[in-house]
Amino acid sequence: MGGDHGVDSIILYVLLGATAGVFSGLLGIGGGLILVPMLVLLVGLTQQQAQGTTLILLTAPFGLLAALTYYQSGYADLKIAAILGIGFFFGAFLGAKVAVSVPNVVLQKVFGVALLVVAVYLLLSK
Repeated sequence: MGGDHGVDSIILYVLLGATAGVFSGLLGIGGGLILVPMLVLLVGLTQQQAQGTTLILLTAPFGLLAALTYYQSGYADLKIAAILGIGFFFGAFLGAKVAVSVPNVVLQKVFGVALLVVAVYLLLSK
C-alpha cells in the first residue's frame, strides 16, 4: 500500500501538504479537494488510499493554527463546529465503510461528480 518514501517523494509530499495547507487556510478546503486528486494523479495511490491518507489529517491537529487564526478573528463558531463534529464522526464512519467496499473506478466517478456539483453551485450562486 501507499507510495514511495524516498527523498524525492518526501519532498513531493511536503509540497503537496503545503499546497493543501495554503488552500485550506485561504479557502477552507484541502484534503478532499486538493490532496485526494493530487495523491491519485501524482503519487499513484488508489482513490481509497488517497482518501484514507487525507482523513488522517482530520484526526490530528494539523489545521489547528489556521483554525485558531479564524477563531481569534471572530470567524469560527465553536458550538456549530462541535455539533458538526458529532455528525461528521458518524457520517465519516459510514462513508468510509461504503468507500472501502466499492471499486476504485466507481469511487473516482462519484468523487468527480461531487466536485462538479459543488463547482457548478458555487459558480452559479450570487
